[in-house]
Parts: sequence; C-alpha cells; structure tokens
Amino acid sequence: MPIDAAKALAAEPRTGEIAWDRRDVQLYHLGIGAGVPANDPDELRYTLESRLHVLPSFATVAGSGSPGVISSLSMPGVEVDLARVLHGGQRLEIHRAIPAEGRATATGRIAAVYDKGSAAVLVMRTEAADADGPLWTNDAQIFVRGEGGWGGDRGPSGRLEPPAGEADRTVERALREDQALLYRLSGDYNPLHADPEFAKLAGFDRPILHGLCTYGVTLKAVVDTLLDGDVGRVRSYATRFAGVVYPGETLRIQMWRGAGEVRAAVSAVERDDAPVLADTVVQHS
Repeated sequence: MPIDAAKALAAEPRTGEIAWDRRDVQLYHLGIGAGVPANDPDELRYTLESRLHVLPSFATVAGSGSPGVISSLSMPGVEVDLARVLHGGQRLEIHRAIPAEGRATATGRIAAVYDKGSAAVLVMRTEAADADGPLWTNDAQIFVRGEGGWGGDRGPSGRLEPPAGEADRTVERALREDQALLYRLSGDYNPLHADPEFAKLAGFDRPILHGLCTYGVTLKAVVDTLLDGDVGRVRSYATRFAGVVYPGETLRIQMWRGAGEVRAAVSAVERDDAPVLADTVVQHS
C-alpha cells in the first residue's frame, strides 16, 4: 500500500528555513488578481512596495511553501502519483501580522491520515515561527484518489450547514487566461496547472487553476468588501475545495456577515454557478 498511515504519522517533522521579500509578496498578490484597476489606491496597498500590506493567505506560498505540500508527499509512509492528488481543503491560522519581508523556520509534518474508502486524506501541517514567535499554522487536506479502503479512521466530515438567507454582499472576480501560469511563479509548479497533457492524465480536459489561487482571490474579496481592506483583522481562514476552476472563468463570491466571522460560497459563473469553494469561514477581529 503506497500510504502507510502509522509510518506517516510517526515520521520526524521536516524543518527548513524560509525567507521572503516584498517582491515575493507583490508577485503573490498579482497572482491572485490584485492590481486591477492598476492606479486604485486600494489596490496599491497590494502592489506598491512603499505601502505594502500582506494578505494572510500569502502564508501558503511564503518561502515557496517550504517544506511544502509536494515535498510532503514523499515523506516516510507516503508514496503517491501526483496525477491522483487533489487539494481537498485548507485551513490557515494567523498568530500575528505577516511582515512584508522576513525569515522564519517552517516545520512540516503529517498531522492526520484518514480513510475515505475511495481515497485517502492526508492532513499536512506547516507551522512557521520567527525570532519573535509563531507566525502561522497551515493545514492542507490532500485527497489521494484510489488509496483508501484499508479500514482506517474516516475522520471528520468538515461539512457546515449552508448560510441562511440572502448573501449580504456578492462580488464577481474575472480570472485571467494566464492566471495559473502567473500564480505558479509563487512556487507551486504542479504540472496539473500548466501542462495540457498532464491535465488529461489527471482526468481534466485542460489545466485547472490552483485551489490556493481561488483561496487567495476569495480572501482578498472578503477583506476588501467586508473588513474595510484591513488585512490585520483576519484571524483564521478555512475552506473546502468543492470543484475545479479553469483560468479565464469568472468567480461569483457570496458573503454572509456573522459574529466575528464571514461565511462565503464561491461558484463559477460560466458553468451555471458550479460550486468551487464551500464551507468557507473567515474569522476576524
């Protein structure tokens, strides 16, 4: 069996030093659609080095994501085919504001392995800290198709009751045809997002957008629309990837206000509002 749950959970964490600068932050922001309109003061805080604010979802690519999800797929007890791998969900907890330039120690490990029958789910946890203490904790839920069925713990479902009533705000975000090509420059070079032949092997008719790109686009919309553009208000951000997004599509982002949180649902406009993000919660101050 390519996944040995006991061995994977017992493996020593991988630790690495990561660093980022303003250029990395700017490139990430451009990769999730910032800078439109280019001269808008609200957009310049994402693109102009002298005013730079760091969107918390940058944590998913800081230091090119080291130790990284892809490298974690070769940890002891795990040997999988990338063509069978899908990103199922993501949860990010922010311990304090991410500086525009910094260095940190990132520690990655497999925090859980679940048996969903037709697939295995790996929870890959990355914790980052600098000289002043913890910065963020990232949990990536990775589905490996065809690797379940050994009788292990199924794990939590993670499904939430849909928000009640009409959304408080709805916005649309148009994606570029080259959105995935731009986003991948922040460190995720999985060929699924760029190589048509590889995408076909994985069961898609063309390359799909990174789930974490949609994740970033959505958080930016929530911050800009309901959090007064203040990135420092975000405390945590979780979502489930409910469907694929293709570069060039338009995202419809619905948002519901709650006590200390925003619920969101994201769909692809051109495909009859096919869901792409669900169970999405941004907790904030």
